[in-house]
Amino acid sequence: MSDATHGALTCQVTHACRQLRHAEGLPFADHLPARLIHASLRRIGGSFRERVFTPAVTLWPFLSQLLDPDHSCRAAVARLLAWLVVCGRPLCSPRTGSYCKARGRLPEALLAHLTRHSGQQILDAAEAAWLWQGRVVKVVDGTGISMPDTPANQKAYPQPSSQQPGVGFPLLRLVVVFSLAVGTVLDAAFAPHQGKGTGELSLFRSLREQLQRGDVLLADRYFCTYWEVCAALERGAAAVLRLHGRRTVNFRVGRRLGPGDKLVRWQKPARPSWLRRADYKELPDVLWVRAVQVRVRKRGFRVDRLTVVTTLLNPAVTAAELAELYRARWQAELNLRSLKIALQMDILRGLTPEMVRKELWGHLLVYNLVRALMAQAARATGLLPREVSFTGALQTFNAFRPLLQVARSEAEALRLWLVMIWAIGQHEVGDRPDRYEPRKVKRRPKNYPRLKEPRSQAKKRLATRS
Repeated sequence: MSDATHGALTCQVTHACRQLRHAEGLPFADHLPARLIHASLRRIGGSFRERVFTPAVTLWPFLSQLLDPDHSCRAAVARLLAWLVVCGRPLCSPRTGSYCKARGRLPEALLAHLTRHSGQQILDAAEAAWLWQGRVVKVVDGTGISMPDTPANQKAYPQPSSQQPGVGFPLLRLVVVFSLAVGTVLDAAFAPHQGKGTGELSLFRSLREQLQRGDVLLADRYFCTYWEVCAALERGAAAVLRLHGRRTVNFRVGRRLGPGDKLVRWQKPARPSWLRRADYKELPDVLWVRAVQVRVRKRGFRVDRLTVVTTLLNPAVTAAELAELYRARWQAELNLRSLKIALQMDILRGLTPEMVRKELWGHLLVYNLVRALMAQAARATGLLPREVSFTGALQTFNAFRPLLQVARSEAEALRLWLVMIWAIGQHEVGDRPDRYEPRKVKRRPKNYPRLKEPRSQAKKRLATRS
């Protein structure tokens, strides 16, 4: 590491690392100190007693459990026990019972509040160069998540109706609002995978408060509806969306702003059942939006052209800039992949709906904490945060984490932190939106027959076999 780079890094993180040695909650002391956890708990109306497993001491190993490839409670308690020894604090039992009970007492609202707080805090500290034309861009996308097949989980998050009873797994639908500038989770909503009011649009309507004046909503064609555009405009935000498949635009007629760039008049549709009559009457009868035709000239892509719709009507925002912004929407897909693959959130481990929800919020919170390190590394190396590898940051963080906790002095802790931030900044990703791959897998699964009946019935049948 060069002297110049070392000097720049030192100036940026010296204040944060001043008390790294044996700091409470390492490696979460900077963004998630005990005072913030307990203040947040009081803000949501919670209380706690002073014991070994305070909310902070419970939350830290829970997050380390989600960070580590070994998600077991035993490993989390072992890490906590080692940290208590180093800090000279009263020890806990190496058994997992007390920790699991304390984890069960953590309020879901606390995890949700800390996730939103950390995501917004990192965004507020973003460099001006990371924003899009001085605007905050918020990207929305959804995904599905599986969980253990227990009666409680099946009741709260039923498996898809296409699967036979006792064979499938409970499924949850998740919608997330990401910051494009720093990649953090700003808010999230989830519900069963199917049923009334559980679609991505319905979930996003509960997250509309995330849109602030001057923001830009960036989403795929599923969110390109009259109602979502109106909601963005009502909050003083703009929208950049791909045109919905049921709408068409004739670029040969109408008011043109340039080649493949025109103004389009949208008439208010009939009132949907979920919208109140009074709210429907307050919406404008006509919307003027801008449609931009984007040609995709990359070989291997599934489409050769698409239409982007936006409420940014000023021609000063060029069609090329809008096309490039919509291309950045792919970051939401990459962020979800980081959550589901790198952090192993694809299949949750909670045996009850309450634990599933806490585990989900815990993953989102851990993701934000890793994003905080990536933002520091990007600031030190002159990159955009989305140009830093999430997997590389996670691997580097996990490698340095135990050393930071046993640093013998503040100087040693600072040196470790500086090297860790420098190393994270060296894991730069390429221009991934241009990458294309066949949607096929090469490796064959093991040749076991599929389980097509409830496991309990299959075990009973095997036990009675002569």
